[in-house]
Amino acid sequence: MTEQPRSVDMTSLKFGIGQPVSRKEDPVLVTGQGRYTDDLSMPGQAWAAVLRSPVAHGEIRELDTAPALALPGVLAVYTAADVAEAGYGAIKCGLPLKNRDGSPLFAPPRPLLATGRVRFLGEPVAVVIAETEALAADAVEAIGLEIDPLPAITAIDEALSDSAPLLHDDHSNTCLDWACGDAAAAERAFAEAAHVTRLRLENGRLAVAPMEPRAVLGLWDADRGRHVLHAGCQGAFGLRAGLAGLLKVPPEQVHVLVGNVGGSFGMKAGAYPEYILVLHAAKALGRPVKWRDTRSESFLSDLGGRATVIDGALALDAEGRFLAVRVHHKANMGAWLSAMGPAMPSVNMQKNLPGPYATPVIDIRTTCVFTNTGPIGPYRGAGRPEANYVMERLIDQAVRETGHDPIAIRRRNLIQPVAMPYAAPSGLTYDSGDFPTLLEAAVARSDWDGFAGRKAGSEAAGRLRGRGIACYLEATAPPGKEMGGIRFEADGRVSLVTGTLDYGQGHASAFAQVMVQRLGIPFELMDLVQGDSDQLLVGGGTGGSRSIMASGKALLAAADEVERKGKLLAGQMLEAAPADIVFESGGFRIAGTDRFVGLMDLAAWLRETRQGGAALPDDLPDSLDAALSDDSPPMAFPNGCHVCEVEIDPETGSLRIDRYAAVDDFGTVINPLLAEGQVHGGIVQGIGQCLTERMVYDGDGQLLSGSFMDYALPRAEDVPRFDIGFHAVPATSNPLGAKGCGEAGVSGALPTVMAAVNDALASRGAGPIDMPATPDRIWAALNGSARR
Repeated sequence: MTEQPRSVDMTSLKFGIGQPVSRKEDPVLVTGQGRYTDDLSMPGQAWAAVLRSPVAHGEIRELDTAPALALPGVLAVYTAADVAEAGYGAIKCGLPLKNRDGSPLFAPPRPLLATGRVRFLGEPVAVVIAETEALAADAVEAIGLEIDPLPAITAIDEALSDSAPLLHDDHSNTCLDWACGDAAAAERAFAEAAHVTRLRLENGRLAVAPMEPRAVLGLWDADRGRHVLHAGCQGAFGLRAGLAGLLKVPPEQVHVLVGNVGGSFGMKAGAYPEYILVLHAAKALGRPVKWRDTRSESFLSDLGGRATVIDGALALDAEGRFLAVRVHHKANMGAWLSAMGPAMPSVNMQKNLPGPYATPVIDIRTTCVFTNTGPIGPYRGAGRPEANYVMERLIDQAVRETGHDPIAIRRRNLIQPVAMPYAAPSGLTYDSGDFPTLLEAAVARSDWDGFAGRKAGSEAAGRLRGRGIACYLEATAPPGKEMGGIRFEADGRVSLVTGTLDYGQGHASAFAQVMVQRLGIPFELMDLVQGDSDQLLVGGGTGGSRSIMASGKALLAAADEVERKGKLLAGQMLEAAPADIVFESGGFRIAGTDRFVGLMDLAAWLRETRQGGAALPDDLPDSLDAALSDDSPPMAFPNGCHVCEVEIDPETGSLRIDRYAAVDDFGTVINPLLAEGQVHGGIVQGIGQCLTERMVYDGDGQLLSGSFMDYALPRAEDVPRFDIGFHAVPATSNPLGAKGCGEAGVSGALPTVMAAVNDALASRGAGPIDMPATPDRIWAALNGSARR
């Protein structure tokens, strides 16, 4: 078992681990003082605008930039020829995935600007640089672009048909045919099963739609010979590496700076073509260049989410025990592969499909296909919600088909605490968890037994009421490298430096709480440094619900170094041997005496000593600062149980979520207030996918839901009050015992909300239906069943 962190010897810490501390950044953000990328401007900056393909598929017959260049105020127009001349790289997917026959993933490199052929609506074709944003936009309209259209395909099954046009020459539209599990054992289990349930489920394509669309400001630092990019992203260090690879320069020649980030959910993790084009223009023109996405463009140019179809099957014995689960996961990758696109329906499905259940056998096949749509990337959960969704939907369908009780069948199949550590058929080993207790706690919290009375009340009012319950477990991101830095500043404040990056999670408070607990540094004196690549040694960025585990462990390692240095310096100050110095209660004491110096007082003494010119012995450290690269801990397994109740008006199909309760196990909860907020946000995004959100294309590949007039995000009226509780079973894989919480809400919400919807429909003999459960779909299901 991993050793728990040494703590400050205080029985109660107002800002320590486990306290519901408000986010440090909130006063700044809610008063409009945040600094987002679009808030930045520089003297003499030019503006970029992108010419995007107006069709989903076609051959570029003519690209005439002369009319744009002739306009006053236009500084340059760059095309694929200019990119080729500059020698930049292409966006690549380097995942080491293999097909079932052992051949590698087919991953054609994506050019920064379309070369000869466009493959999705909105693909960048050229970029204009002008004195003002309006002039750049006008110049884009002046470019002569003629495209000979080709047939477009947007649906997975259409792309897999023998008659489908090929998106990439000399290769089928299938880029990955992957499998895992034990197909032979699954075949035997299905043959011997007392009952087999089958379902086809769709996870529609989603627009990420962050509060802040993508924006960048680039410049060329001629004095230092390097590119500088201000951008919103998920990790300054990782984005620097991606940009350097595309620019074909050493990473040291790229400087990334990140301010506040208005949401990302996975979409802003990597480099986009626009970023390189802006940096190219800034260097070529010798002036800063700014670009910002319009909301309409972001629907076309941002990485999309989900976009999969799943054929699932569950084998059960006569008592309802799960024997095997089989999934054929077909995933729409868009026209090009993003860095992580194929991983989500393959390895992430593998890791998460078994969930908290003792299902002995899994059998997964994944087919990833190209279509004439924008590339797909990670979106909150990145394959985890899809895996939990198919498992829970199969369980609910089995309940309907066999008559088993929905609680009893889950209770019977949940992994028991005594089985920990548990070797799952996914190949992962769960280190901790008490899944039955979470189930019982959620049942009690939701007032499960009171449902019958509430349902009778709904029926008396002419409405249908349904409830759903779902258990989930997800595997967080795998380990990597993370920085832990603690810096005692000249003004008496302390900077915490780490390579994760806050884009809404509240890192500044949570990381400070860890340091309050470990070193006793006053909460209000700590600042967080994450968004400057020059100050980072390494950094994995924020994604996969791992930040508190990775950065927390790295900061604890840095704290150990601060303590080591502090004992040496305290020995000098207190005139004692370092071996006699102990660290306790936020400072250093000569063991067995009352002679004590607080850590912050020691830092002040050291600062004053150095400023006064006094010399310290050569064998003493010259500061208390620590900066190191740390191996991140293994993945953890957040889990929980959610319960939802909905009410449906059968006359209109309109739906209202009436109640939502959840009990989650996030291990040690550093900050319950922040954790609950993360659960709220995840559930709301799950509700959006369940009830309102979907990107829709017509037969020519034109996007029919390309604005908030047509793409329906959930609103406040769609969201109930949440009743959230925690049942902590600390992880044994990291010193904080944390499990992560950022994406779990989605994994719980998707199956729970849809279970409630379909339970309500089943009371009228209708359904089941799939996401999104819009009023027209609900009404059609109810009326279709009436006609039958």
